Amino acid sequence: MKKEAKTAVNQITEGVIWKQLLLFFFPIVFGTFFQQIYNTADTIVVGRFVGKQALAAVGGSTTVIVNLAVGLFVGLSSGASVILAQFYGAKDDDSLEKTLHTAFAFSIIGSIVLGVIGYAGSRWMLQIMDTPADVLEDSVLYLHIYFIGMLFNLLYNMGAGILRAVGDSKRPLYVLIITCTVNIILDLLLVIGFGLGVLGVAAATVISQAISAVIVIVMLLKTKESYRLIPSRIRFHSRYLKAILRIGIPAALESTMYNVSNLIIQVYVNKLGTDTVAAWGTLSKIDAFFWMVLNAFGISITTFVGQNYGAGKFTRMKKSVRICMIMALFSSVAISGTIILFGKELFGLFTSDQKVLQIGVHMIFRMLPAYSIFVVISILSGALRGAGKVLIPMVLTCGGVCTLRLLWLFTMVPRYPGIDTIMLSYPISWSITAALFVIYYLKRFPKSYPEAGQNA
Repeated sequence: MKKEAKTAVNQITEGVIWKQLLLFFFPIVFGTFFQQIYNTADTIVVGRFVGKQALAAVGGSTTVIVNLAVGLFVGLSSGASVILAQFYGAKDDDSLEKTLHTAFAFSIIGSIVLGVIGYAGSRWMLQIMDTPADVLEDSVLYLHIYFIGMLFNLLYNMGAGILRAVGDSKRPLYVLIITCTVNIILDLLLVIGFGLGVLGVAAATVISQAISAVIVIVMLLKTKESYRLIPSRIRFHSRYLKAILRIGIPAALESTMYNVSNLIIQVYVNKLGTDTVAAWGTLSKIDAFFWMVLNAFGISITTFVGQNYGAGKFTRMKKSVRICMIMALFSSVAISGTIILFGKELFGLFTSDQKVLQIGVHMIFRMLPAYSIFVVISILSGALRGAGKVLIPMVLTCGGVCTLRLLWLFTMVPRYPGIDTIMLSYPISWSITAALFVIYYLKRFPKSYPEAGQNA
């Protein structure tokens, strides 16, 4: 590839940091916004046109299980994104090409394994989570269809991750705009037009994911850049697979622990009845707009650190972390404040059931004020991951967020049962973990640097 072409695309290692961060961030956050819109559309359609049982089926235990499965893979594949960003920053095209094709081989095998396990274990997982009996069958149906289409989900995630790793956050946005539109149309057609209920929502989701996977793969097949996908070269390269897993396994363990703790929380929520389950699932759709912004900042700083790390621009790398932290904190306060202010109206979009509305608004006032604490964890964890430092952040997250949260649930909820005690586990675990991340970052990041191009 010509050097001039790469320089024109790769602005992450040069220019004004805050401008480049925002130019990279906005396509990601808008893309996640459209992704969230079509996830939210599922919930609104079933909540409004099917009923609160269907609302609980789509937004309760099923969401936790899907997040557990997809989060496991995304955690593993994040190793590919970091390594790709480092090789791209170092202009090591041969290693970049081998990492990319290893990553796609990993996606294909991973989708088969997760799909089979998820499909076979859906009912068992829902039952051990004490999913209410009146939503169990719809929940099983939704998960079966979702896991059948797992290949499309994972291929899209890997393809979009590759594009973002090399600094292209715009084209994944265009893909999500298209698939969001398709998903909403299919939701309306299959649920309202044909009366398919949860079946229609699940089918619309899988079809939309298939379209997004095809579009992203075509983009990678047609590019003339060093990250071109060549199907005949898709295979495992042991050296690069090890590099991917070295970063991906700790990230996957971290994601799994997060989702396991959320799964256990869902068990406690399920014991409180369908109204609380529906409200909790709906809250996850509303506050997802907060998490999508924070996730976009996290992806941005991981890519920024990864490419500047590979290019040997270490001062710029650390400065970008400070700037990203400030922008993320400002955004988090604005978004969480808006959700608190319009909480009742937002819940009213999903359901007209007054009991669900009452519980949901109460949840917003108790939970949202603490969300900004997690910004510290997200940005510092993303920065450390971009530099290839994953083991200690994984230990801090699993110990601070997940283990402490579980200890709280097992010890405090039986003594003080209710949703308030369950929700309190979040700010307590976040605060302790954030403090640990700040201490580690200030003392240990980055302690030493390899020469550019020697990171994997």
